[in-house]
Order: sequence, then structure tokens, then C-alpha cells
Amino acid sequence: MEFRTIVDIPAPSFRIEPQEEMLFVGSCFADNIGKRFAQEMFRATVNPFGVMYNPASIYHTVMRTDCAPRVVVMTLGTNHVYRLIETGEIVDNCRKRPARLFQEEDLSVEECCDYLQKAVDILVGRNSQVRVILTVSPIRYAKYGYHESQLSKATLLLAADAMVRRNDCCCYFPAYEIVNDELRDYRFYKEDMLHPSEQAVEYIWQRLSEVYLSDAAKKFLAEWEPLRKALAHRPFNADGEEYRRFINATRQKIEDLRSRYPLMPEI
Repeated sequence: MEFRTIVDIPAPSFRIEPQEEMLFVGSCFADNIGKRFAQEMFRATVNPFGVMYNPASIYHTVMRTDCAPRVVVMTLGTNHVYRLIETGEIVDNCRKRPARLFQEEDLSVEECCDYLQKAVDILVGRNSQVRVILTVSPIRYAKYGYHESQLSKATLLLAADAMVRRNDCCCYFPAYEIVNDELRDYRFYKEDMLHPSEQAVEYIWQRLSEVYLSDAAKKFLAEWEPLRKALAHRPFNADGEEYRRFINATRQKIEDLRSRYPLMPEI
């Protein structure tokens, strides 16, 4: 008997390699997943200009950065944008300025696609081999009301689907669906009942890595995991001779690993 629904994740046309250079742009969910990739020694740039919630702000980040990775992850959070009345520009951060200076708007599906397409075109221009993973953040936005939040997510889901249909370099990872279908229990949320818990983020990481990582990347992670855990170990006596020997041995193993994977970031 099955007591939960498992979301199918279509196999992409590419795989993520060890120490792959990657760019993560989008909501705080992009932060969570991007930081996990960084922990696993991928060369991950994560929201270099801060968290970006909507497609227009994601485009602004891509335009401002000079990154040209082969793999980009865009996490769409909302279709709500704030436009500075004085100039008419969509701002990425209101910087605590008075609300009366801004006009709030909802981007349509086509407007979301327009901004995302501009971002994709820039990335393709920098690296013709780029692959863009689109995903919709499972985080609900209580400030808009839960019905409005669902409408926003629906707009983003339709935009992501349209982008995948239009661009061979784009694919969709169902993070939103995994949280809402596989993890449909409040124990997978933080205390605010809105943001996924660490356990939920870890589960999504596992689902993503199963499908998107190459065999070589999985092999590296198997070698790296015990070393990562060793570095995170907190001893009773950090000044003791036994712990110093333990750390020195761990660092030697890391250097041995680095000799076989020279692109490993510095720790």
C-alpha cells in the first residue's frame, strides 16, 4: 500500500558534474538549495545581489552579474513587483523607503515569460552550453493572503511551463509539487508554518541530486561526505592532542581528494 504520492521528476538532457560552476538566483528557497550545493563543493554563486523574488528581479540579477556558468537555477517566488512611481522602474528592494513611493503590480504570465526570456538570452549569449533549471518556490506568502498566494504560484507555474516549451536549454524541477504533494504535513515546515524546514530542504536536495547529478558527481559526494562531517565535528576539547591529530588527518585526506578534483573550492 502507498500512503503518499511521489512526484515524478523527468530526467534532464544533461547532468551536473563535480565542482560544476553554478548560479542560483531567486527566492530564499534558492538560497537554501544553493548553499547546500556550495557545502558539497560545487562552485556555486548564490544570489550575488540578494534574494530576488520575482522574474523581473531575477532578470536584473542576471543582467548585473558577469557569471557565465553551464548550470543556472532560477527559483520563482512571486509575480508581485513594486514599481517606483517617480521613475516607473521595477525595484528589487524597497530599501525601507515609504510605501507611498511605490505602486504594487502583478505580472501576467506573459510578462513573467518576457523577463525570464531576457535572462535566458543573456545567459545563452555568455555560454551557448548553458542549462537553466526553473523551479517555483514552495514558500507561501501570507502577506498577500493564501488565495492570492496560490494565484501567484499558478502564474509562475504557467510561466515556467511556457519557458520550458519555448527553450531547449530550460527544464523544470518540481520543488513546489514535492513540498505540496510528498511533504504535505506541517512537520515539514518551520515554526512560521510557511518556510520549509531543514528536513524538507534536505529531502528536496536528495530528490534533485538523484536525478540531476552525474555518476561522477555522486562518487565525489560519497568521498566528500565523511570529510565534511569530520570538519563539522565539535570536540569536547578542541585544544587536545587527539583532536589536533584528527583534524590534521582530515585535512590530509582533503588535500588527497583535491589532488584528484583540482577544481574544489578552498575551505
